[in-house]
Amino acid sequence: MSIPDEPTIELGEPIEVHVIADSTGDTGARVARAAAAQFASHPFRIIRHPRIATTAGLHLAIERVKNGRGNGSVVVFSTLVNDDLRALVADLTAEIEVPFCDLMAQALETLEQASGDMAERVPNRPVGIDADYFKRIAAMEFAVKHDDGQRPEGVVDADIVLVGASRTGKTPLSMYLGYLGFKTANIPLVPNIAPPSDLYAVDRWKIVGLTIDPSRLAMIRGRRVRTLGTTRGIDGYAELNRIYDELEAIGTIHRRLGCPVVDTTSLALEESAGRIIDLVADRTRSAMESDSTS
Repeated sequence: MSIPDEPTIELGEPIEVHVIADSTGDTGARVARAAAAQFASHPFRIIRHPRIATTAGLHLAIERVKNGRGNGSVVVFSTLVNDDLRALVADLTAEIEVPFCDLMAQALETLEQASGDMAERVPNRPVGIDADYFKRIAAMEFAVKHDDGQRPEGVVDADIVLVGASRTGKTPLSMYLGYLGFKTANIPLVPNIAPPSDLYAVDRWKIVGLTIDPSRLAMIRGRRVRTLGTTRGIDGYAELNRIYDELEAIGTIHRRLGCPVVDTTSLALEESAGRIIDLVADRTRSAMESDSTS
């Protein structure tokens, strides 16, 4: 009895979702990811433009939106609350014919209708304490406890595990992801030293590798060495030829772990974190779907 081949899913055009926000853009990014999950055949990339508080900043963000149109379809999500900026982003996206979704408009208008009061529309106002707040506190505590390979036995409980060479951004990314509510551990990879055995007990879809341009890494490490004021015990740490060899060896470990790799060279912290979240979410969903059909 022959088994019919599974139908192949043809990938549609990639879509860039630009989130324009007066705070971190977390809300817009979460809505974008939730919506993107309903379009499995389209590769998505979410780009944040956080802390937009001026018309000049908004114009710069729209320029980046225009530049992204060569990579596929582009849309803009906005969580701005300032009326002038909200109107301007609507006008600017209309001018360049980019689809635009104002995520705050209907929510504010609905609450105004229910309350009989006008929304104060104060940009960057902190939200009230809720369950997410305590989740973020716990995640930040987890990130601190499991920074730089500490307590490797606890990495199996992480939502995300970052692995990479020294100074590729593991610690700041772990702390930021913790702030977003993701329990994150990070483990440094060193050539000729085996990663902790606990790493191989982690679900593969939770692991993300980090890399960086060798020249950029040499500059960062050189600055670090000068700050320490000593070279004892760190021979070759900031030498470009050694760094090339180190990154090549760590690339082999990444492949052995079967993890995707994010290049942090030219990415802002928020953008790196967004890519990591999207990668883990996609790989988790694929793993769950695979388990359900097996």
